[in-house]
Amino acid sequence: MAPLRILLVDDHILFRKGIASLIHGRSDLTVVGEAEDGIQAVRVARETRPDLVLMDINMPNQDGIETVKILKQEMPQVKIVMLTVSEHDEDLFNAIKNGAKGYLLKNLEPQQLFDMLEKVRQGEAPISGAMAAKILHEFRGLDNQEDQAGESEALTEREIEVLEQVVTGATNKEIATSLYITENTVKIHLRNILEKLQVQNRIQAAVYAVQAGIVKQSPDKKG
Repeated sequence: MAPLRILLVDDHILFRKGIASLIHGRSDLTVVGEAEDGIQAVRVARETRPDLVLMDINMPNQDGIETVKILKQEMPQVKIVMLTVSEHDEDLFNAIKNGAKGYLLKNLEPQQLFDMLEKVRQGEAPISGAMAAKILHEFRGLDNQEDQAGESEALTEREIEVLEQVVTGATNKEIATSLYITENTVKIHLRNILEKLQVQNRIQAAVYAVQAGIVKQSPDKKG
């Protein structure tokens, strides 16, 4: 298995070097570049073409939110995960809206970070627990906007069942277990859901699902 090629973007050099040190020596991960602000991040990303960008939000010259937007426009295949101290709802939702694949807080333990990075490799969207709770809270407070549902291709009954699980934050494995299907089948359903809803990732799909009234509220995970 080829190592996940990572670009680290953070204006705090000690933190950035700390992450690089943690990754050094692992066969499944490698750091291909570092940057201290958004402008430098775009330049280094163009040079190194990473698989994943781990990026802070609050940086000088160009912040992480704007940088996500630029990188996704130029390199739609690159996965971007915010790694930040910011717990502001606006930062969270703007990052996701601009194409971030995940949103992690810097209080993670090293093994938690590695587990989250493995989820990214598998195509999942890692979200720190505190931020996932904010997303679910936002879901419950949103008014249904059923007129949006007509703008997308209709989902099948099974796709809606999968989407209901996505809204709870369930992983592909948990969805497969809950619905008695394989993880590969879950991935196929998710790919179809993203295409039909015209969104970039599962977080955006979940937000859209609740806003459009496809999923009325965030259901409890099924056992």
